[in-house]
Amino acid sequence: MLSLAGCGTVNSTTGSTGTPASPGTNTATGNSSSGSGSSSQPITVRYSEVIRSVFYAPAYVAMSEGFFKQHGLNVQMVTSEGSNTGAAALLSGSADIALVGPETSVYIYNQHGSQTLKVFDQLTNTDGSFILSKNKMNNFTWKDLQGQSIISWRPGSSPQMVLNYDLKKKGVQANVITNIGPSAMVGAFESGKANFIQVYEPVASQLIQSGKAYYDASVGQAIGTYPETAFEATSSYIKSHPQVIQDWTDAIYQATQYIDTHSANQVATAIAPYFTGTPTSLIASSIQRYQKLHAWDGQILTKSAFNTLQQVLIQNGTEKANQKVNYSDVIDPSFAQNVKK
Repeated sequence: MLSLAGCGTVNSTTGSTGTPASPGTNTATGNSSSGSGSSSQPITVRYSEVIRSVFYAPAYVAMSEGFFKQHGLNVQMVTSEGSNTGAAALLSGSADIALVGPETSVYIYNQHGSQTLKVFDQLTNTDGSFILSKNKMNNFTWKDLQGQSIISWRPGSSPQMVLNYDLKKKGVQANVITNIGPSAMVGAFESGKANFIQVYEPVASQLIQSGKAYYDASVGQAIGTYPETAFEATSSYIKSHPQVIQDWTDAIYQATQYIDTHSANQVATAIAPYFTGTPTSLIASSIQRYQKLHAWDGQILTKSAFNTLQQVLIQNGTEKANQKVNYSDVIDPSFAQNVKK
């Protein structure tokens, strides 16, 4: 429960521990013609996910069910434990594609550096975190958080900013704790650091099932449509490897279709290798919770959702009103649009 992700662990598309590309293995870096049907060898893509969560089920399905493999991609995955770390991996060239919060693209664009990051495929279209309490709350409302302490995520992270946005919208003032690392959040909650905690699945279901916490509210349901996480790459990588980006986007679309056409138990079985030690039944309940939120209902990050994102950033003080960036500066929807075609 305390280990949200195996930081630095490399996984292959089958979910077992993988190894770096061996000599002669075709890698996406430096090969712009790679992709489905254009090379006899698989293309290795170094992939960084922000944390390990059932919220990102389509990515695990794409690996476990072989959808990436069908498109000629060999995915080597690491868990970065934060959008800032994932973005840094892209900029340093140690990762090709990262699953991060789209706000990172805005931050980096506003720094006017030599590299920019672009969203090419949205994975989740709302926030995937939940508010839990140590004590059972009858008929919980957001007003119950007034004056309370809530263990949240690092300052400037998407879940922390969305929580702040929701609290302000509800007219609630709370003590949002942001200085605890992801792997220590549950321990701090259990030791009495706060009466409330903001967590993702499967941690939410683990805490509820163990009787150590009670479900109160969905942060995503409170904000509605919101681009929580998306696949990004540097602008130069996208320009040099458009087929790899399209193949990735196509594989994720196949994965979302798989989730739509299979039971929660079947999906849970497919992604179980990525959640060692977590009962399949608990993973299935996590899947159902996200399906009710329609978490995976759109790969195109729309202009409307991007406007909401920037409103959240401005309210939280991580972007100035006069620094708002244009949609096309940090979003390239063409690959997701090609899937729809």
